[in-house]
Amino acid sequence: MSTSRILQSVYILLAALWLLGCSDSSAHEAHPPQFQATTPRRPFPQHVAYAPGSIRPNHRSQAQLDDDVRAAYDHWKDNYLREAGTADGHQLYRVSYGSDNPDRTVSEGQGYGMIIVALMAGHDSDAQTIFNGLWRFARAHPSNVDARLMAWEIPEPSGGTDSAFDGDADMAYALLLADAQWGSDGEIDYRAAAQTLITAIAESTIGPHSRLPLLGDWVEKYDDDEYTEYTVRTSDFMPAHFRAYERFTGDEIWQQVVSATQAAVTHIQTTYSQQTGLLPDFVVPLSETDHTLQPASLNFLEGAHDGDYDYNAGRDPWRIGSDALLNGDATSRAQAQKMAEWIVTATDGDPTAIKAGYTLDGTPTGDYFTTFFAAPFGVALMSTEHQEYLNALYNAVYHTYEDYYEDSVTLLALLVMTGNYWEPSAPYGKPVTVYFPLLER
Repeated sequence: MSTSRILQSVYILLAALWLLGCSDSSAHEAHPPQFQATTPRRPFPQHVAYAPGSIRPNHRSQAQLDDDVRAAYDHWKDNYLREAGTADGHQLYRVSYGSDNPDRTVSEGQGYGMIIVALMAGHDSDAQTIFNGLWRFARAHPSNVDARLMAWEIPEPSGGTDSAFDGDADMAYALLLADAQWGSDGEIDYRAAAQTLITAIAESTIGPHSRLPLLGDWVEKYDDDEYTEYTVRTSDFMPAHFRAYERFTGDEIWQQVVSATQAAVTHIQTTYSQQTGLLPDFVVPLSETDHTLQPASLNFLEGAHDGDYDYNAGRDPWRIGSDALLNGDATSRAQAQKMAEWIVTATDGDPTAIKAGYTLDGTPTGDYFTTFFAAPFGVALMSTEHQEYLNALYNAVYHTYEDYYEDSVTLLALLVMTGNYWEPSAPYGKPVTVYFPLLER
């Protein structure tokens, strides 16, 4: 056979092999095209304006405040964000519980992580990839009660586990941020996902009569059960989230939830914590027939401090204070101010004297300082005139790192305190437009 005939045969064979490879759909499925991130529409930093009359730390320049958040985020990402395998060729991510149990993840952490990452897009070029991986991990671990919600703890016990309200609520809010940040035309339809999740939260974790958040989708809604629609965790009172859900869905249930949770806070502050404004970790009804709320007794659900201002309620000044800043709500502002005014007096003007928990009358239950209790007060202080105290508190928390829970809550509070926390449809929290007139020649 001539050399030309041999070469021709080789070319034909190679062409046949190439065509065979092109027709092998499994090869394409094994190697999906690389994800192309969308350019963020609201990249960090944002420098938003909050409700009139609010303050923020003014002893550091805006550039320094932004750098503080960048450093806190980089620390958080390095220490708590973990790859968690793949699903359908996509990388999954989870938020680790930290040094106490690094292999553990809770839905609360996934919610924190999704909000944080959506707000840090622009600083972190991988933000959308990470966000999608966090959401896909949540979907890979559904509640065994309502599969639209996330199982509250991973690894799950045999037979699976149910949901916890706060994790799903934060994830729903984060999906709204993602839609505003990247749009919903990519691999994940954030708007559709948000609609499904918010609907599930309303149907499975909002009391049909109380309109208060349930502890999770496992709670029986009947008065003859120990845990009902009237036994609730105060840190699940998230008025800014609920307003965002209402604006997105048009469902009036969320205004009812805002009204119910604000009424509960006002009742506790005027009946049980007149001097401090502090809220207990959990509240319960007076009886099966009298649904008036009161602080829970010890060991109601988690421990001896269930009726105190402890490691759940410590988030309340941030949750309530954020609503005052983003929505200018007078009720949330007054509730946040009550707590903030008390802490200034209780610590004699020294935020490093904030203790790790209090009874509702203001008696310390912990004897140490932690950013977890201090940073949320910083958000509440933004609705007061205590500028020097806010500055000092900021100094005490912005470069202090502890563990997963403390650092996650502190980072979220830093985003608020530095003017970098926003919600796409809120009345306030919009970017500040600064005008620089031309210099005269």
